[in-house]
Amino acid sequence: MDDIVKQAMAKWPNVPDCYDWLALDARGVWRMRDERAQQLGLAGDKVVQTALLAFINRNYAVDRRGCWFFQNGPQRVFVNLAATPYIARTDPVHGLTVQTGAPLAPQQAFLSEAGALVVVAGAVVAQVDDRDVAPLLAALSLNHTPISDDALLAWLENGTGSLRLQLGESSIAVERIASADLAARFGFVRLPATAGTVLPV
Repeated sequence: MDDIVKQAMAKWPNVPDCYDWLALDARGVWRMRDERAQQLGLAGDKVVQTALLAFINRNYAVDRRGCWFFQNGPQRVFVNLAATPYIARTDPVHGLTVQTGAPLAPQQAFLSEAGALVVVAGAVVAQVDDRDVAPLLAALSLNHTPISDDALLAWLENGTGSLRLQLGESSIAVERIASADLAARFGFVRLPATAGTVLPV
């Protein structure tokens, strides 16, 4: 977190939190959601300013509830998550990176019934950008044999056999997971709310 942000937090400790104005979409794009976007249920405008993107990425954190936020000076701007707290993309140098630019070396992988690939490294839970899923699915093997599309669909239905993902020199076990179970399994909140407020899922 930036020093200037820490100083602002110390100077103005009681600034109200902000909800629903910032979102992270399933392709790792930060989106600003003004009142119109909120009222109409729209995704919001893409954040494209380089300096602002870097500022958000450096000051992205999570609270004790599992709600992710951007610390904007003294104010916490909570983030609506379309998928997971991080979104992973393939990278020619690091293999995978997340939307903040940090490299990712997964220790676990999960595949949902909808074909979403989620990778986990420590506290980082990242759904893979759908545009990057195909080459990773091509790196799957079932019982040490390259897997066909039909065999993968069968595995998603019954989970029989050892499915692994080859990432560089690492071979990672892949588990099935229901999309609806992701947030509870990994302890994050997709749609943060103020205390006592219940948001629709």
